[in-house]
Amino acid sequence: MAFHDTLVYINSTVESISAQFIRIPGSAIVLRYVRSSYQNDPMRSFLELCLFLFAVRYFLASKYSFAKKDFIKLSTKEVDDLVHEWTPEPLVAPLDETDQTEVEKIPVIIGISGPKVKLSTGKSVMNLASFNMLNLLGNEQIRERAIKTVREYGVGACGPSGFYGTQEVHIQTEKDISNFLRVPASIIYAQAFNTITSTIPAFAKRGDIIVADSAIALAIQKGILISRSTIRWFQHNDMDDLERVLQQVHKDFKGQPLTRRFIVTEGLFENCGDIADLPKILELKYKYKYRLILDESCSIGVLGKTGRGLTEYYNIPATEIDMIVGSLATTMCAGGGFCAGSEYVVSHQRISGNGYVFSAALPGYLAATASESMSIMQSSPEIFTQLLSNTRAFRAIIDKMTYMYSPSDPDSPLIHLQLNPEVLESRKIDDEDKFLQDVVDECIANGVLISRNKVVQSQEVFPVESTLKIMITTGLTKRETEKAAAVVKAAVSKVMSKVPKVKH
Repeated sequence: MAFHDTLVYINSTVESISAQFIRIPGSAIVLRYVRSSYQNDPMRSFLELCLFLFAVRYFLASKYSFAKKDFIKLSTKEVDDLVHEWTPEPLVAPLDETDQTEVEKIPVIIGISGPKVKLSTGKSVMNLASFNMLNLLGNEQIRERAIKTVREYGVGACGPSGFYGTQEVHIQTEKDISNFLRVPASIIYAQAFNTITSTIPAFAKRGDIIVADSAIALAIQKGILISRSTIRWFQHNDMDDLERVLQQVHKDFKGQPLTRRFIVTEGLFENCGDIADLPKILELKYKYKYRLILDESCSIGVLGKTGRGLTEYYNIPATEIDMIVGSLATTMCAGGGFCAGSEYVVSHQRISGNGYVFSAALPGYLAATASESMSIMQSSPEIFTQLLSNTRAFRAIIDKMTYMYSPSDPDSPLIHLQLNPEVLESRKIDDEDKFLQDVVDECIANGVLISRNKVVQSQEVFPVESTLKIMITTGLTKRETEKAAAVVKAAVSKVMSKVPKVKH
């Protein structure tokens, strides 16, 4: 009898609550939603109920209090003493002796970083450590264009491109890039590094597949990792290995839902100076139905009869490449970067390219500088003939060295030099980077500024070889370039003479 009375009480209570609930405005909509939701997806209704109960419990729970009675009460003097004794941990670990020495040895240039510069030490040197390969930095024509643009547009855009940051000069520069590369459209970014790290994630998402060269630069690596795509690596510039990877991907994902697939590589590799085999890559791209993202940050303004990059170097239409990404901060002596391709590729990035949407637009004078640089490239094709001539003159001397060799392409003005494997076996070189730094210091002492290829190995997906990094410029004559090569060769021999041989 008691059980029956309990049920009657529960039913009456529920009916009373229902009657009160129905009187609330909008209650009928809530009831209809709950019934429909439960009928279509009971699990969803259960989860929503759990979330509702959690919210109720959260808002009704008592607030957390730090006022605990078991705390030790300190006097003002004791608090002050503890504060004086406390030493915060450093945000950055202190430099060790090697790093401190390296920082102190960084050369400081006074004035424009031209082909011949004066260091803060007062010494004048030939500059082979700058991307000013076409000697456009300090060009009077470009300087006048930049000054005129500053007076007309100011020194900055003060807003993202999609939010009052786009100026007329930006639109013109995008047209100039499209015309220069002979593609339908292009888009410019405010930072060169952020261009590729924004372009790749704008198109490649989780579940998509990216096949990339193992020697690509750090910015490209970061763009690939940010995309969260499935990544497959092929051995550097090995087209047989690339095809092997593409075949393996086809087998591994056969029968699965179709996803977007990309091949990612560089035109002129920043960390070794060799050139991608574009004809073979395009052949495999079409054979296995991939899209191609080509980073030409180091090859634009360097390769080809008029500096249009790898496509011109191989006489291949740029429209064959799905996305051409490049820097305006290297040979064009401006700033920012660009992505060129179809209208769809460009339009999509205007709403999906993080670096474009969330960063302030490129300062107008830098956009104008890039446009003027391209104009000079097109009107003065002889500068590329001179650049190639200087490159081959330098290589003719350097290639005769005994202790070092260059993995770079003979036509590349970006030249890397690394120690021969036999030398590493026969000489007691404990620290390769220190040896190379000694060569750099010896070259500077003899009037030639070069650099080491400095990378943060912990950030690289694959280890990067320790090399000397040399960039040829048209700002020097052929004879001066040969003299610089002779200085580098002599510096290597002098430093090596101080290294003891390994005793067997």
